[in-house]
Amino acid sequence: MMDTATRAAALLSEHRDAIDRLDAILVYTLAERFKQTQAVGRLKAAHELPPADPVREATQMARLEALAREADLDPELAKKFLTFIISEVIRHHEKLQK
Repeated sequence: MMDTATRAAALLSEHRDAIDRLDAILVYTLAERFKQTQAVGRLKAAHELPPADPVREATQMARLEALAREADLDPELAKKFLTFIISEVIRHHEKLQK
């Protein structure tokens, strides 16, 4: 029979394994997202479109905030995350236009 500390250590290990799997999913998903946004950036550069699209960004921010609420995630965290991603995407788009 397992004692409390052993049981806690086993549960901790299971949680950490799950976190590791989720981190891998996040990284691969983010990589795929950036592949898509780089394709958008090349298209914008080829057609001399601006790197930023404030209307799209506002729409996405509202959409992500709603998704966060549905997922029981702090909407402010989701907004910070999307703000960071958008700033990186715009930076990549600006590089493509030079």
